[in-house]
Amino acid sequence: MKIVFAGTPDFAAQAMRTIYSAGHEIVLALTQPDRRAGRGMHFQVSPVKEFALEKNIPVLQPETLKRTNGDPQKQALAQEVHAQLSTINFDAMVVAAYGLILPQDILDITQRPGRHGSFNIHASLLPRWRGAAPIQRAIESGDTKTGICIMQMDAGLDTGDTVLINELEITPEETSSTLNHRLAKLGAQSIIETLNRLQEGKDLVRTPQETNGVTYAEKILKSEAEIDWSLSAHEIDRQIRAFNPFPGATSNAQELSLKFWSSCIPKAGAVSKAGRPGEVLGFSEKGAYVQCGKGVIEILEMQKPGGKKMNASLCLQALGCREQVFRFQTKE
Repeated sequence: MKIVFAGTPDFAAQAMRTIYSAGHEIVLALTQPDRRAGRGMHFQVSPVKEFALEKNIPVLQPETLKRTNGDPQKQALAQEVHAQLSTINFDAMVVAAYGLILPQDILDITQRPGRHGSFNIHASLLPRWRGAAPIQRAIESGDTKTGICIMQMDAGLDTGDTVLINELEITPEETSSTLNHRLAKLGAQSIIETLNRLQEGKDLVRTPQETNGVTYAEKILKSEAEIDWSLSAHEIDRQIRAFNPFPGATSNAQELSLKFWSSCIPKAGAVSKAGRPGEVLGFSEKGAYVQCGKGVIEILEMQKPGGKKMNASLCLQALGCREQVFRFQTKE
């Protein structure tokens, strides 16, 4: 089949590579504009653009797909996308973590006679966690399962009918990084299954989403990163795992902003002491025990400013931490 692909991060690039390897032809790629990133703030291309350039696939990078946004330059780029989609030959459009909403006029082009429309690879069990950050919000909220929904797109925010659902368990140690990797693989497999059914002339069963149980996964903000040690150990553990790799959970101590990358809930009886929220109670082979508003958390991996990720025990002892003397700043 001839496919138009729209996506930006690694999650999307994995699906794009799998579609290409399965023998489908990607005739056009849409991705976000190059962004400045890293310490040098150099322009970096998205993983989707990187793969497209490697395979000589045409790429367009509009800042918006709306042709009436008031900015002449942005309008011109949006118009170019509209013109390209109107003239090239393709069978379906696949969208994965693109970052731009497809307006109705774009959806209409993909639904012209002889085409199958637009399909979104969404990393949640819709209607739970519609929106920008379904992977992080699922972990943060303590969900025990998630999955991939292949959705026939409409003009709403992740409101279209589902045509395929594959579930995945969220493990107690899961971080957004590890779950993103597993869901990317599942998403790639799921879209291939969908495209193959279309190519074989088989009907897709469209199932409208339930009206109950709708939740929205708001974009992750850096302002959410600071740990509130008055929360329970389970809540803080979920926050640390959900915010790995971005933005990284943080807490201040000795006028330093320290990052927390992994943690766990220690076994019952592992710590006999108690203290104030944010207080380091002791060390283990794997890390350090910290008092929370309810319960104790074991911090496993931390990072000092400008340093590397390291064992939390070694990191804290390098800062001169002594148990029940060293305390992380509590959030006001």
